[in-house]
Amino acid sequence: MAKIHPQTLSVSSSSSNDDYYMKSMRETFTVWLKSLIFHGNGCTVFNSKGEIVFRVDNYQERSSNEVFLMDLYGDVLFSIQRQKVRVFGGWNGYKWSGSKANKETPWIQVRKSCKVLGGNTTCRVTMGSSAGGILYRLIGSHGNSEFKIIDSEGRVVAEAKQKRSSKGVCYGDDVLSLVVEPHTDQLLILALMTIHGLINHKL
Repeated sequence: MAKIHPQTLSVSSSSSNDDYYMKSMRETFTVWLKSLIFHGNGCTVFNSKGEIVFRVDNYQERSSNEVFLMDLYGDVLFSIQRQKVRVFGGWNGYKWSGSKANKETPWIQVRKSCKVLGGNTTCRVTMGSSAGGILYRLIGSHGNSEFKIIDSEGRVVAEAKQKRSSKGVCYGDDVLSLVVEPHTDQLLILALMTIHGLINHKL
């Protein structure tokens, strides 16, 4: 069986600086929808150098009410909680500082749109408590791990597709190639990837 990522894995360094997740170059991540924890649910994220940089773990069961995104060392970067509001429900994401989350104001709020076009599901993404916060759209197919994220100006800032080998052979549907455009908050993209996985019962 072909390796999910051909390079040798190494440990990446962590940083608490928000600018650390804003890169001037396009980054391609490999997302393996498997947890590093035995019998756990979640996913493992590799950067383009083959280093494990993020992990998502759901210690309870698939689509639980709270999921954590961590760095390789197990430090929580943010948590996502399901919100039972209206018909469609939603998700709030909270940034962590040290061992605590800032629960006063959600970092992101994600709500499903009422429209389902061509089998696609669309979510509206706002940042901060203001109704006029930065707006994104998360678009994906029901039951499919692939998705794309569009900013308020209609630009695709990130897209995930099934990964292919250098010879064009597709890996399993649990291995994705996630492309994040320059000057895009990678932590935001990974938060939205996590929510998309929850919606589609992949995490």
